[in-house]
Amino acid sequence: MNKHWKGVTLAATATAVMLLGACSKASDTTAGGASTPAAATTSAAAGSSTSAGSSAGTSSADTTSAGSSSDTRSSSAGGTVEGCTPTTKTNPQIAIISKGFQHQFWQAVRLGAENKAKELGATITFDGPATEADIQPQLDQLKAALATKPDAIGFAALDSKAAEPILQQAKAAGIPVIAFDSGVDSDIPLTTAATDNVAAAGEAAKHMAELIGNSGTVGLVVHDQTSTTGQQRRDGFIDWMKENAPNIKVLEPQYGAGDAAKSADITKQIIAGNPDIKGIYGANEGSAIGVIQGVKESGKKDIKVIGFDSGSKQIDAITSGAEAGAVTQNPVGIGEQTVDAAMKALKCEALPTRIDTGYYWFDKSNIDAPEIKAVLYK
Repeated sequence: MNKHWKGVTLAATATAVMLLGACSKASDTTAGGASTPAAATTSAAAGSSTSAGSSAGTSSADTTSAGSSSDTRSSSAGGTVEGCTPTTKTNPQIAIISKGFQHQFWQAVRLGAENKAKELGATITFDGPATEADIQPQLDQLKAALATKPDAIGFAALDSKAAEPILQQAKAAGIPVIAFDSGVDSDIPLTTAATDNVAAAGEAAKHMAELIGNSGTVGLVVHDQTSTTGQQRRDGFIDWMKENAPNIKVLEPQYGAGDAAKSADITKQIIAGNPDIKGIYGANEGSAIGVIQGVKESGKKDIKVIGFDSGSKQIDAITSGAEAGAVTQNPVGIGEQTVDAAMKALKCEALPTRIDTGYYWFDKSNIDAPEIKAVLYK
């Protein structure tokens, strides 16, 4: 949650103030680029897709989600923002910059964004760097998107602080910014559509503790320590263990940049240095896949692996028993909520400071349940 927001009574007012400047651009029918659909931006890694399909994701209000409890500090007062002029454009342009393209997670986010854009009459571009270690390339993509003068921007930061100067330019141009997946250390984004990563990581820790009998040594392989998701999924896991499982020793987190091969090597090093280890947690899709592979290559048979996110390799690993379980987000829902929030900003509608998109624990016992299948992606 942005550091600017303080309590229930300030949320709607502060959001309204931020929207005043953001929506001033929305009333300009020429400043947001051409009125015809723009060509999709192509990433060096995977490009951009215009395919669309029906969303299977569930909202944060779904009671089957372990992370769907409402945050009263994020409650919107509703209505429109005083002094803001809604856009008159029939086809607003929304530039979306994700954290990468190498994982299936981002393809699912893109699908959700495309679905919602089609539903609401917007056009999106969806871009992202080749890997989640490419902070500067992502910043360059954000600059390039800003140069096209979009009507709104969706941004998932690899580095929660590095983008601030570019976001200031967006604010000066009157372009509303919606953060998603990973928060930004800035007051400029009008809202953040994301999983409660601290709570989700705590859920992973709880299941790990149960699986190893509340004692022993566990390791962590985390994608990075610069993004909000990396920090929160690390700290949420560690803090839960400190508070609830004092007999479990948690090793220092290791960072694999979300790269499966690098994470596999790290996992083998962790096992070699800690022969008594009972479990390892992978904090995103690439990390988890790497942990699974590293444990397999180590020859150890009794290490419990818990992952984060979904994807075909994790689904197969859980089905086969190589992975005990994982926490999945709702990536299609994240994409949908990002575009929906951008359109609301352009219409001068008040936004909550945070949109909780929910999370779900899944393992072999419930992987085929309808509510779980709805949020898994391959």
